[in-house]
Amino acid sequence: MLLRSSSSMPVVPLRMKHVRAAGSSKLIAPHGGRGLTCTLLEGAERDDAVRRAEGLRRVSITSREKGDLIMMGIGGFSPLTSFMNRANWKGVCENMLLTDGTFWPIPITMSVDQETAKNMKRGEELALWFEPMKQLMGTVKAEDIWEMTPKNRELECHNVFKTLDPAHPGVKMVMEQKTFNLGGQVTTLSEGEFPTKYASIYTRPAEVRKRFEARGWKTIAALQLRNPMHRSHEYLAKIAVEVCDGVFIHSLVGNLKKGDIPAEVRVRCIDSLVSKYFVPENVMQGGYPLDMRYGGPREALLHALFRQNYGCTHMIIGRDHAGVGDYYGPFDAHYIFDKIPVPSDPAKALQCKSLRIDWTFYCHKCDGMASLRTCPHTKKDRVIVSGTMVRKTLSEKGQLPEHFGREEVVKILREYYEGCKEKVVIKLHGVATGDAMQ
Repeated sequence: MLLRSSSSMPVVPLRMKHVRAAGSSKLIAPHGGRGLTCTLLEGAERDDAVRRAEGLRRVSITSREKGDLIMMGIGGFSPLTSFMNRANWKGVCENMLLTDGTFWPIPITMSVDQETAKNMKRGEELALWFEPMKQLMGTVKAEDIWEMTPKNRELECHNVFKTLDPAHPGVKMVMEQKTFNLGGQVTTLSEGEFPTKYASIYTRPAEVRKRFEARGWKTIAALQLRNPMHRSHEYLAKIAVEVCDGVFIHSLVGNLKKGDIPAEVRVRCIDSLVSKYFVPENVMQGGYPLDMRYGGPREALLHALFRQNYGCTHMIIGRDHAGVGDYYGPFDAHYIFDKIPVPSDPAKALQCKSLRIDWTFYCHKCDGMASLRTCPHTKKDRVIVSGTMVRKTLSEKGQLPEHFGREEVVKILREYYEGCKEKVVIKLHGVATGDAMQ
């Protein structure tokens, strides 16, 4: 579909903010070589943009698109400042590269319905509206639009999720999205509910970098969390503390799939662990506004990429990182870091390294936490720890095995499940039960 030129809608150029670290900074540079590129407007500039947006045509965005827009706003997706056009979408799906040669592992797109696409004009600016909150989130300048045909949807799902199974949450999102994708420069006008609802942990990359510098950290490992922090998470973080200056426990506070535990409960679990089982000076918490895509290996790369923008040099990758069900092997997210393209310009390459850690568990004979690289014993001697097993056991009012989790964390989770009114069936898979362990 071709976009018509627009002569009636004036477009005010976006004043892109480039936040660069001070010359004395020892932190890793943001991805892409342009510093932190932030599309978020504030103060009088934002007020003017909001007034102007009231006269624009509205387009509703999804929760996933809202999170992506906010990440572009705060610089988390640097150097990206646009929803992807068709060429970038295709390059990312097939080769993990933007058209300018910058590494990028997962498409960042927004979709519109057929009626909106039919009446679209090239250069038209649209207001981005999030209906569940009745809130204006930003604007997009229409630069490219293309139909997400069944073939295009399959191309994205096959390359990114490695499956076309509609039961996969990421595949489901793509298959159910609106008919056309719209590419174009964005302006972010709101961070949604995150700065207030998660005031204790929600942080922008520039703020996190300042905190790292204040502590004198140079090497920082990020721990991705979408589940309550259990003993294996604790063990992974402590391994990283031994080899890095500090660990950044970075929790997803956007949407998860049905049956997962809400962010506010997970944050309480982390708080309780950090306060009692870590040296506070070596650990820092944060939260970020994305929805999970459950993209396994590809999403692990995205996690490393935006953690680089937050200032992290390493991304902790354990077993089945960002996985769901049995769609991925336990360590596919390890192997993919050896297969990614390396642009000739180092600034456009992924610089955040993977910190790969084997299957971890509690071993009765070792009398402590261990991994397949350190424990010589058999599966019957081990307590396999997984977030899925925690959710299933507690949601069914069962008893967790000894050493599965710290008592303080288990107490918080029991209280949460006792108050749950909706029953969700949680299925176990080979990784969660340990059946996939060699």
